[in-house]
Amino acid sequence: MKALLDRARSFQRRVDFDSGEYRRLAEGQYPEALFITCSDSRVIPALITGARPGEIFELRNAGNIVPPHGRKGASGEAATIEYALEVLGVQDIVVCGHSHCGAMGAIKSGDDLSALPGVDAWLQLARPRLAPVLDGVTEDPRLPDVAKLNVVNQLAVLRSYPTARRRLDSGRLRLHGWYYEVDTGRVHELDEDGLFRVHAA
Repeated sequence: MKALLDRARSFQRRVDFDSGEYRRLAEGQYPEALFITCSDSRVIPALITGARPGEIFELRNAGNIVPPHGRKGASGEAATIEYALEVLGVQDIVVCGHSHCGAMGAIKSGDDLSALPGVDAWLQLARPRLAPVLDGVTEDPRLPDVAKLNVVNQLAVLRSYPTARRRLDSGRLRLHGWYYEVDTGRVHELDEDGLFRVHAA
């Protein structure tokens, strides 16, 4: 923690806050995309994309899960999606899963999460849609397959949000599915045929 504190205390000296870039940030934000990904500390959207401050609006939670539209109770996820679309007018949403995901690993293994009731309740949102890969197979599913199917599923949930559906129908919104490999840095993109591929830069 000391190193983090030291870097926070020296941040103002390390960055040119007199530049026009940072002055423009004070006037408002105009991000290009909403980036939905896991809270995992190894997954850093700005590092992966090379985004500068103000370029991406982030939504992070365990397992990059999008709660169903209209779910009872307050939801930071629903509020962030709504704000990104209705107020910021983002034209792209990326749902990014990743390798070595603890949330997807817990679902895949059927871990007993009774000591973590909040985590268990949250992961219940993703479990039913993962049944095709978790049930009815002779072999234990691979974690990457579970994580990738979860990305596909969360994109489907996003399409159920009225504000997203309206923008998709009018061509004002594009959805992207990514799978990031923590140990290699490779980004697999979901293609129109439903397969994840690594594309050349």
